[in-house]
Amino acid sequence: MVECRAVSVRDRVPASSFFWYRWHHYPKASPETMEDLSTKKCVPCNAKDLRPMSEEAANQLMWQVTGWDLLNDGGTLKLHRSWKVKTFSKGLEFFQEVANVAEAEGHHPDLHLVGWNNVIIDIWTHSVGGLTENDFILAAKINGLDVQHLLSKKTAKSAQSSA
Repeated sequence: MVECRAVSVRDRVPASSFFWYRWHHYPKASPETMEDLSTKKCVPCNAKDLRPMSEEAANQLMWQVTGWDLLNDGGTLKLHRSWKVKTFSKGLEFFQEVANVAEAEGHHPDLHLVGWNNVIIDIWTHSVGGLTENDFILAAKINGLDVQHLLSKKTAKSAQSSA
């Protein structure tokens, strides 16, 4: 069995210091320095010279995908996030919303409905065995979905406060 561990700034820095760390160590967003990932389009991943990004490069983009964790799954970096939905059917509706974005982008995440109301999404570029900018673009677009009506009240409140 492969052991998975989340590689998150929150794991390395005490909660009281998290916002200070994030402010000082993540790049600052500005129109001059960085294009908003949610406005970008995924590019085809069929280039033979395409390589997965390093953990350091991935960490430079994490501030743009609030709520997602960087997961090291047996040496493969992935973006990982979970939500709690109101019902099993709402979980399927959630997946349909994600599927619409994934199809439009031509980039497809791994979707898991665990139990009856736990939605889990893992994103990575399967063809390179790790993360590319496409994964962050897709995560940013998923973050932009209007799915509050599908989430449990507790999850919806925490999602609003982190956005």
